[in-house]
Amino acid sequence: MAWIYLVIAGLLETVWATTMKLSHGFTLWGYTVTTLLAMVASFLLLERAMQHLPLSLAYPIWTGIGAVGTIILGVALFGDHLSPLTWGFVALLMIGIVGIKLTTS
Repeated sequence: MAWIYLVIAGLLETVWATTMKLSHGFTLWGYTVTTLLAMVASFLLLERAMQHLPLSLAYPIWTGIGAVGTIILGVALFGDHLSPLTWGFVALLMIGIVGIKLTTS
């Protein structure tokens, strides 16, 4: 269950990062409230996951999911352009996240 909490927490990190941008400096209240709710939920789920997973695994995976997710959303929603080399490094990030999960119990 801890891994499920961790994955959801990482996905919520992408939500709050994206809605923070959409809030235009916290001037649009709907996006601002969504940002704050997603932040709180993400942190609470991360804390719950860390009750059963070591910090050295939980935090890097949480940030990795958030990083990869926000990269993908930045490209899909905001037209961010990444070079092929950058996509290669994104792939390495994903390989690292999966590798950490596969090599831990």
